[in-house]
Amino acid sequence: MGWSGTHISAVETGRRPPTLAFAASADRALGTGDALQSECRALREVSLLEGFPEFVRQEGRAAEIRLFELGILPGLLQTPDYASAITYGAVQRGAITEHQAQERLSLLRDRQASLERTPPPMVYAVLDESCLWRIVGGPKVMQVQLDRLITFAEQPSTVLQIAPFNLGERRSFDLPVTLVTLADGSYVAYSESAQQGRLERNMRFVQPILTAYHQLQAEALSQAASVAMIRQHRKAIS
Repeated sequence: MGWSGTHISAVETGRRPPTLAFAASADRALGTGDALQSECRALREVSLLEGFPEFVRQEGRAAEIRLFELGILPGLLQTPDYASAITYGAVQRGAITEHQAQERLSLLRDRQASLERTPPPMVYAVLDESCLWRIVGGPKVMQVQLDRLITFAEQPSTVLQIAPFNLGERRSFDLPVTLVTLADGSYVAYSESAQQGRLERNMRFVQPILTAYHQLQAEALSQAASVAMIRQHRKAIS
């Protein structure tokens, strides 16, 4: 299989989650077709909201990605320490298992790595100001995370804006929203609450979301003003 006996034993006893690469190796060695890979995919999706696994597949081939988030920074923009703090906070609350936490983090790494493809997708991110105020993982983790946002804003294929609190009723969304533009020009929208995710392809429903996103971009701070706000928050963290 190309894996050590120690690693295989850890997977067998549940101490280490199987990756898709591991499952593929096991399928080849055991002659089981893609049965173990299918099982592995099912395990990876256990702790994910309905609609999210399919959305991730669309995200991985997107030409453009538009993000809106409040409270917590979008996964695509999270540092490893920030992501771990969020994920293992859910473990401590009993919302997910340790195994599910590891799978979530593995999936997030895969999603972030997909942004490095050539050419990269254009990524627009509008963050509610609450994303900056919520300290996740402690001051040091948050400082590094804010540095990551500033670096993100400097990339040629990204636009970062902050939707300040004083937008009030002019803020278009009350829940996180992601819009994906595919290479053929079609759109996919994904939104979620605490318990449910929804993937939408019908332009009858996607178009109002896209319009609201553009309105939000017009109301939000410019990228320069947004970066200045992020720098101020970073200085205030001690």
